[in-house]
Amino acid sequence: MSDNVWGYRETSGRTAGADLTGYKVEASDGSIGKVDKHSDEVGSSYLVVDTGPWIFGKEVLLPAGTISRIDVEERKIHVDRTKEQIKNAPEFHRDKHLGDAGYNEELGTYYGTGAPFGGRPA
Repeated sequence: MSDNVWGYRETSGRTAGADLTGYKVEASDGSIGKVDKHSDEVGSSYLVVDTGPWIFGKEVLLPAGTISRIDVEERKIHVDRTKEQIKNAPEFHRDKHLGDAGYNEELGTYYGTGAPFGGRPA
């Protein structure tokens, strides 16, 4: 796990400038949806995933540091979290949370090195 949860891992296969919109997103235990939006902003890279029927009508924001591998040929992004861990993350509302430093801090703590996967520090 990267120390910076908001940066792509060097081993992820991320190519700068590549459009990830529409890529399928795979948790460690199955599909969670498709990329609706992504950011390559240094120190604040993320994916917004439309979960479709999995969490009906919801989107989730995943920091780039959760990405373990990007498969360009299959148009799939693999993340190293389970569906349950992603489902239990702080709720995301695009209009309210995109660019919100407080939400990014909360989400960074949830997914970051200071907390167990899918858990919050005690």
